Amino acid sequence: MELRGAVVMQERFWKAIVANDAAYDGTFYYAVTTTGIFCRPSCKSRVPKRENVRIFGNRQAAFSENYRPCKRCRPDGVRLPDEEWVSLMTAHIDEHYAEPLTLTILADHFYASVYHLQRTFKRLQGITPLTYLQQVRIEAAKRLLLETNAPVNAIGVQVGIPNAAHFATMFQKKTGFSPTEFRQIKSI
Repeated sequence: MELRGAVVMQERFWKAIVANDAAYDGTFYYAVTTTGIFCRPSCKSRVPKRENVRIFGNRQAAFSENYRPCKRCRPDGVRLPDEEWVSLMTAHIDEHYAEPLTLTILADHFYASVYHLQRTFKRLQGITPLTYLQQVRIEAAKRLLLETNAPVNAIGVQVGIPNAAHFATMFQKKTGFSPTEFRQIKSI
């Protein structure tokens, strides 16, 4: 059954939106009236209020009612240039470094395979996404060590490395100092 234009909300559509069900991608698109944006059913954005959702059978129907394509799930099929895509990834890492971030989480967030994400990021940045994440975390830890009196293990947790031994080992490897030595030497 091919859907055309605006379509009545059916329970199966709502369930697909809530579950981010990629099996429905291309079957329908949903728009959120409060944002003016339309998405694929698999979009990982926050689930909208059901009363604010409109269902469309195709992209053109959503465009014709002046909805803009989501920049996250790209329902318009337009792919970002690699440079812009990697720039969005680095900005995301810079903003969310304290959260649990893995290649799988990044790949899900940026709609790519782990392999493609890793290869593209490394080609453009010269390092892997996880190496970049470690650098961001260590720089944040350095700032906190110098600007606060927080215990070293608390700083590790704050920058996204909750295992104190792992934090101390990584910090030493990246800076040549233990976190305590760094704090003492740099505060003189």
